[in-house]
Amino acid sequence: MAASATKSLSPEQVQELDDVFARARAALAIIETYDQERVDRLIRAVAWAVANRSAFHRLVQMGIEESGLGDFGSRMNKRMKIRGVLRDALRSPSVGIIEEDAEKGLVKYGKPVGIIGCVVPTTNPDLTPAGNAIYAIKARDVVVFSPHPRSKHTTFETVRLMREALEAEGAPADILQCITLPSLTASQEIMRRSDLVIATGGQGLVRAAYSSGTPAYGVGAGNATEFVDETADLQETARNCMLSKTSDFGSGCSADGNVLVPAGRYDDMLDALQAEGGHLATAEQRSALQAVMWDDEGHRLADTVAISPQLLAKAAGFDIPEDRRFILVEGDGIGEDRQFCKEKLTTLMAVHKYEGSFEDGVELAKQLYEIGGKGHSCGIASTDDTHIDYFAQHMPVSRIMVRQPNSKANAGSFTNGMPMTSSMGCGTWGGNITSENVSLRHYLNTTWVSRTIAEDRPSDEELFGDFFDAALETDGAGR
Repeated sequence: MAASATKSLSPEQVQELDDVFARARAALAIIETYDQERVDRLIRAVAWAVANRSAFHRLVQMGIEESGLGDFGSRMNKRMKIRGVLRDALRSPSVGIIEEDAEKGLVKYGKPVGIIGCVVPTTNPDLTPAGNAIYAIKARDVVVFSPHPRSKHTTFETVRLMREALEAEGAPADILQCITLPSLTASQEIMRRSDLVIATGGQGLVRAAYSSGTPAYGVGAGNATEFVDETADLQETARNCMLSKTSDFGSGCSADGNVLVPAGRYDDMLDALQAEGGHLATAEQRSALQAVMWDDEGHRLADTVAISPQLLAKAAGFDIPEDRRFILVEGDGIGEDRQFCKEKLTTLMAVHKYEGSFEDGVELAKQLYEIGGKGHSCGIASTDDTHIDYFAQHMPVSRIMVRQPNSKANAGSFTNGMPMTSSMGCGTWGGNITSENVSLRHYLNTTWVSRTIAEDRPSDEELFGDFFDAALETDGAGR
């Protein structure tokens, strides 16, 4: 163990980590012998243990009471995500041959990566462990969970239910373990000792994962934006924005924070958003909201993260009707000193007007992502395939949802083909190693087996085209 970590951890934490990793290695030696049928049965067992309505209802209540964050109805809907992860896992092979390409003479075999260190965010103390467990067990890995201190008991209980399910199937419960003495230093030590890290959380956590010396999948900062063009159905778009913004009180990095609207449709879009439950803040209310959401140096204040619009308004010193589902503010420009164009992580959305052409709007969207959220995701409300293609060609993001609520779609849904996950890579734009949704393939090592094939050697004329000069291929013909 690194000397600095030893000094920072208590003796009890050191002992717990020693014990946990010893049991994890013993469990790994067993699960890596399981066949496909065995692991498929196990992932069904652990998924059902936490995704049945009774269990998940209790976990959601526990998580909200413990952390003080989140919306019960939205959280309950997340049990569908567990079903989606299970669906994707069951449909993919992970043991033995997982892929063949006869034309190239290649066969791939799936192998475990080993011990996965999973750092659990306070906003998903039940969903994240469940999703990670399903993919990990499918890949024949074991997991050590590091819960967030603010929601640790919910994560303990989630993991306990899954351990019981494993034991009932005659598998080692220690395939899944959760430390009981969490801290930032303990998380860092778990990262250091593991074979792979999956870190879902803030940028400080992700940077720690990448500096741990262990291969890691992290996520980038979000700032999801909905881009509207002249062809958009405004009422449909407003509803999608509302669904994305209000899910779990806007706590997710995929919750719509900004809407970019052509000047000629701006007022109509404001009306449509208000019809979907938005409260349009006055200039005075807007200033008060900024004061309770960011400090003087532009740092996001934690007290107003993931709270209802009524509580957000109250914190800013005014009241809004109970039927309002989110708060709207009018954007005042894009720039580092313009707080409302940044990530909100609560039930507030900024609406920005763009002048000129569609292409001018895309340039403004690109500027917005330079301020925050580059690499993560955005949406486009358009029925013009040429616009959608242009947008996809130019936007520096890893995923674009077309006419869908971003926070309910970009991590996978039952009405699109995105891989189901609770961890989304943001590519090098967001300081991540992958721009994909982190899913089963990222939990596997692969062994490639190559057999000979008929020679595949194009002629130099084919390879170099107009640049090929036969005279330069003659010995001593150099010029």
